[in-house]
Amino acid sequence: MTPDENREIFATTPEGDVVEIVTLQNGPATARVMTWGATLQDFRLDGIEHSLVLGSPVFEPYRTRMRNYGAIVGRAANRIAGGRAPLNGTTLQLETNEEGRTALHGGSDGCGYINWQLAEASATSARFAVTLADGQGGHPGNLALTATYSLDAEGALTLEITGTTDAPTFCNIAHHSYWNLDGTPTLDGHTLQVDADSYLAVDAHKIPQNGPAPLAGTRFDFRQPRAITMATDAPGLDHNFCLRDPGTVMRPACTLRAAGLQLEIDTTEPGLQVYDGSGLNSEAPGHTGKPYGPHAGVAIEPQHWPDAPNHPDYPQITLNPGQTYRQVSRFHVTRI
Repeated sequence: MTPDENREIFATTPEGDVVEIVTLQNGPATARVMTWGATLQDFRLDGIEHSLVLGSPVFEPYRTRMRNYGAIVGRAANRIAGGRAPLNGTTLQLETNEEGRTALHGGSDGCGYINWQLAEASATSARFAVTLADGQGGHPGNLALTATYSLDAEGALTLEITGTTDAPTFCNIAHHSYWNLDGTPTLDGHTLQVDADSYLAVDAHKIPQNGPAPLAGTRFDFRQPRAITMATDAPGLDHNFCLRDPGTVMRPACTLRAAGLQLEIDTTEPGLQVYDGSGLNSEAPGHTGKPYGPHAGVAIEPQHWPDAPNHPDYPQITLNPGQTYRQVSRFHVTRI
C-alpha cells in the first residue's frame, strides 16, 4: 500500500473541515487513525474479527456521545479542580466544561475535539499536527502539538507526542482509547495488572485530595492481575496510578488480558489513569453494530497526574518557551 492509497476522506464537518483517515499496517496489526482529535478509530490484529478499541464506522458520533473514544486529549488532560490553577504567580480561570465544576481534558475545544492536520504519512506511520491558540479554554500561549503513530514489525503501536509553546502554559496530553480485547459487550472477561504501588484517592468529583496512597488492601490494588469490573456496590474505577520508577525512560505500565490476548503498555509518563467505562452509553452503533453500554471498554491513559498545578508535590505540567514536551507510549497486543 502506497502513502496515497492509505489515505481517505472520512467526513466533512458542518464547519467545512475535511476529516481524513490514514490506514497503517505492519506485522500482524492494522491501525486506522483520523485527523479529528488525532483519534485511533480502529485497531485490529490478524485473525481477530473485532476491533480491539471502541469506535464508530461513521464520523458523527465522535462529535457527541463518543467524543473521547480514541482521541488525544489536552492541553491539560484529566481534571483541574474548579478550573482554577496557579501559573507563574497568577491564578488562571479555565473553562469548567465538566458540569460547570471542573476543567476536563483542556475544555470543550481541547485537542481531542478539533481537526488536526495529517502532516506526513507512510504505510506504517503518520504524523499529525495542530496548534491550540492562545486563550483556548482559558490557557495562555500558542501550543503547537504533534502526534506520530507508528506500527513496528511486531504490530506494536507507538505514539510519540511533542509540544512547544510561545508562553508559559500547561501541557499534559493523554491518549484516550477504550480497549476491549474479547469483543463482548462488557469487560467481565478481562483482567488488569498495573505496575504501581500507589494511587491517588479522589473525592466525589474525582479530584485527588492528598498525595499517593498505598494500593495494598484497597479495591484498586492491581499489582497482581485481577478483574476490572466488580460487584455493583464496589467503588468505581476512574483513578490515577502512580507508576513505579518515574522519569523520562520508557518502562512497563500495565498489562490487560482477555480471551487469549494481552495488551502491554509501556510509557515515559509518571501516571496511568484507568477508567472502567462505567458511564459509557454511545447511543450510536459502534464497530460491533450495536451501541456501547457501561463497561464496554476500559480507558488506559498514560499521562501526568490530575490537578497537578494545585499540588506542588505532584509531577508538574508547566511548559515554558524553549522547552519541548515529549511523551512516548507503546501499545502491544499479542496472543498468549
